[in-house]
Amino acid sequence: MNVADAGETPVIELRGVTRILQETVPVTLVHDIDLIIQRGEFVSVTGPSGSGKSSLLYLLGLLDLPTRGQVLIDGVDTSGYSSDRLADVRLAKLGFVFQFHFLLPEFTVLQNVTLPMIRLGRLDEKAIRERGMALLRDFEIDDQARKRPDQLSGGQRQRVAVARALANDPAVILADEPTGNLDTRNSEIVQGIFADLAAAQGRTVIAVTHDQDFASSAPRNVHLIDGRIDSDVRR
Repeated sequence: MNVADAGETPVIELRGVTRILQETVPVTLVHDIDLIIQRGEFVSVTGPSGSGKSSLLYLLGLLDLPTRGQVLIDGVDTSGYSSDRLADVRLAKLGFVFQFHFLLPEFTVLQNVTLPMIRLGRLDEKAIRERGMALLRDFEIDDQARKRPDQLSGGQRQRVAVARALANDPAVILADEPTGNLDTRNSEIVQGIFADLAAAQGRTVIAVTHDQDFASSAPRNVHLIDGRIDSDVRR
């Protein structure tokens, strides 16, 4: 496992994070969580349905905000950030992969992958296209570049989603049930991709999953029950 030294600044840290959904009867989604994630870690997040797995992932990815507590990215507390600043951090430092891909059907595969780069605005048009094609080649789907998502298999669409997540070279990839809609063979392919992102590329990978094979492939497992960390095991 390619993990940073303990003395280095964690890539993501939660300090006393609680998220309460304010409904007629308030619902606590996660409760008083302390969690440190270092660079290069591959972490699976498991637990029964309703245990707070996705809620935790959304907090780690700044897609949701804590009711109490702090979320630090590269040692910087994001409390009080505006919605625009949070969006900028997500775009530059975090990549997301979801169970249902969320590829835009009106765009080609290549256009889907290049959208985050266009939004970030750091590269010119030629460099964006070249990087997009390079990412597709990495996942052996460059021959699908001009197709639209509905012309691809489920496994191909998920590889496109991973390529898109890597578009802006983020330090952290967050995935919510990335193999949930895939058959065994494609699940194994995606599992291998995530393992390689951490072990070979030194990226941090945090994946919520019900897939026990996928979970066991991660060197670290965080298990939730009722919105609390029940165990945090490094293998």
